[in-house]
Amino acid sequence: MTANKPAYNIAIDVVVEAPAWRKAVRGVEGVCEHAARAALVGGLPGSSAAGLVLLDRPFEVCVALEDDASVQELNRAFRGQDKPTNVLSFAALEDADGHVLPPITDGPDNDDDEPETLGDVIIAFETTRDEAARDGKPLADHLSHLVVHGVLHLLGHDHIEDAEARRMERLETRILAALGIADPYADRPDDGADGADVTPDPPGSGTGDHERPDPE
Repeated sequence: MTANKPAYNIAIDVVVEAPAWRKAVRGVEGVCEHAARAALVGGLPGSSAAGLVLLDRPFEVCVALEDDASVQELNRAFRGQDKPTNVLSFAALEDADGHVLPPITDGPDNDDDEPETLGDVIIAFETTRDEAARDGKPLADHLSHLVVHGVLHLLGHDHIEDAEARRMERLETRILAALGIADPYADRPDDGADGADVTPDPPGSGTGDHERPDPE
C-alpha cells in the first residue's frame, strides 16, 4: 500500500481448502491477500460499506480457495445451479433481496474492537485454471481478477444493469492495473451498447452464466 492511500484497518483471511492451488500458484495466499486488499482500498469509496471507513471500524474478508466439486455444491445449495462456477460471493451485510447494506453504527451488539465481517469470496480451482489456460493468461492474474471481482460484490458493487456493469468493469480494470495486471476486458468487441453483453468470460457466475460476471 502506498503512502497516499488510506490506511484502512483490514484483515484478510485466505483459506486454501484445495491443495492444488498451492501447487499451481506460487505464494497463492499472498496473491489473494494482495488482490483483496487492492479491491477494498479501490472499491470502498462510494460503496455501501464506505461507512466503515468513516467510523474507523476494522473489517475483514475471507477468501476460500476450493475445488470445483465444493463450489458446485455451494452453487446448487445457495443459487439453485447444479454446476461449478469460477467465483461465488456471499456478502454478510446483505438484505433479503441481495442488496449490500450500510454497516450498523450503533446498538448493543456493536463492538468496535471486533472486525465487521464483509463476507466470503469462494473460488473454484479447476474452472479458474481452465479459463486461464483457454485465454492464455497467467493463472495468478486470473485468480487476482476473480478475487477483485468477488470483493467488489461484497462492497455492494454490481452489474445487473449495463451502466452498472460498465462502472464495475472500469473499477476492476483500474484496480488490476495498479497490480500490474492487464485489462481483462480489453479483447471485448467495441460494438456500442451491446458490448457489455459479450465479455470474454471474465469472472463467471453463481448462476452459471459466463456472458457477464455475476457471482450474485
